[in-house]
Amino acid sequence: MKTEKRSTKKGSVLVVDDEEIMREVLETLLTAEGYRVDLAKTGEEGLEAYGRRALDVVLLDVSMPGIGGLRALEEFLKMDSEAVIVMITAYATFDTAIAAWERGAFGCIRKPFQNEQITATIAAGIKRRRKEEERRTLRRAMSKAVDRGEIVGRSDLMQEVFRLVEQVAPARSTVLITGESGTGKELIAKAIHEASTRAGRPFVTVNSSNIPSELLESELFGHTRGAFTGAIAAKKGLFEVADGGSIFLDEIGDIPPETQVRLLRVIQEREFTPLGDTSPRRVDVRIIAATNIDLKEAVRQGGFREDLYYRLAVVPIELPPLRDRNEDILPLAQHFVQKYNEENGRIVSEQMAPEVLAMLESYSWPGNVRELENTIERAVVIAPGDEITKECLRPEISDPKSVVSSSQNGASNAAVGDIGRGINFYEEVRRFEIDLIRRALDQTGGHQSRAARLLGMNATTLNSKIKTYTIWKSLCLLCVLCVSVVSICLVYFHHRDTENTDQNTEKIETSISKTLQ
Repeated sequence: MKTEKRSTKKGSVLVVDDEEIMREVLETLLTAEGYRVDLAKTGEEGLEAYGRRALDVVLLDVSMPGIGGLRALEEFLKMDSEAVIVMITAYATFDTAIAAWERGAFGCIRKPFQNEQITATIAAGIKRRRKEEERRTLRRAMSKAVDRGEIVGRSDLMQEVFRLVEQVAPARSTVLITGESGTGKELIAKAIHEASTRAGRPFVTVNSSNIPSELLESELFGHTRGAFTGAIAAKKGLFEVADGGSIFLDEIGDIPPETQVRLLRVIQEREFTPLGDTSPRRVDVRIIAATNIDLKEAVRQGGFREDLYYRLAVVPIELPPLRDRNEDILPLAQHFVQKYNEENGRIVSEQMAPEVLAMLESYSWPGNVRELENTIERAVVIAPGDEITKECLRPEISDPKSVVSSSQNGASNAAVGDIGRGINFYEEVRRFEIDLIRRALDQTGGHQSRAARLLGMNATTLNSKIKTYTIWKSLCLLCVLCVSVVSICLVYFHHRDTENTDQNTEKIETSISKTLQ
């Protein structure tokens, strides 16, 4: 067997033919086209060569000594079910072609052939081979994600999402992922990146709502030294950091108008200019954006650029809420039981009692998968034995009727008179949201991430609402008040212990009283 080794990106071809002149003709033709060519004169030699290194396309003669071409075809496909095999024969008949195709051949060419016919068939075969490789890469990426428990979805709705991810992953097109908070938008974005040819390059996440608007452009596009007050050194922007890879723009709907203009230019021209610089910089970055708001409605209201929306939504992927895919609740819950068993040293059973499963499947899950995870974590931690019982679930899940009744008997009865006189619906909803957020922050000591988990929402969404409702100002004033009281108390005890005079004591007590007022 003769082997020609040539490093080329175009592809590799194995020619298996018992006629030396035919091997030489095909080798000359395909080498001139830029392919790496390996040669074998029997089916056995061809199988041995393919076993050492999978090649893109096999040109296989039908009539050869030893095992014939059709038998060799079957053996190639046993070794590699996705092998691209093109049969060549001087006795091509309809029956021969049918037999080859039935056994899995990519095509069948009759001798004598036109050079263009060979090159066109090889090019088509390599294109198919590349697509199969991309699909395998995606399946490996999705399998890793599933193995890590990052993506769990057996429902038809999620399977459709996975199929769409498989289709868009190999491309460069911009993807817009939409869905409610907690549905797993970032996980899908990572799966797209890992299943693409950019998998070995950076995957950069930008939480748009977490970055103050005045700093967002600097974070995205970078700046030179002295570009603005405080810019003591040049800094690379996240687009430059992600060059060659993917950038995930979460909460894209929160980006301010001036930044939307610059982002549009990056998508259209593939270049940007850092703040304080005059020279544009080109980048090769795939943009994957996500939002939990209706961007079309934002466009209609003038809060989001229409041209940017259509540039982002080249390939839209909508993630379904958990309430629309009940069949995923059990596998998700089982995964979270396993995860939090490991984290907390527990041995709670992954099997759910029918009563518990019915409660989980009946709940509406406004916080989606993130809320379910929080619920299962809590249940694993407080489970008295080795299984989750209804007592381990929050009241709104285990006994929703009593929670609704209690709520109605409390707050609703007090509001009946107000409704009779007329109320502002949106103001009432606003006050309700503020009250919920303040209670969650109070329970977590002001820790926003923990408060977001209690509320079953994304931390970035909570941060955005805190800013919108200026809840942080109230928190800051409370902190100042607490610090003031503590400071005065320290002075009080200091004077009491050192001087112990009635006059000083009276003055300090008066100061504390005024501060508390």
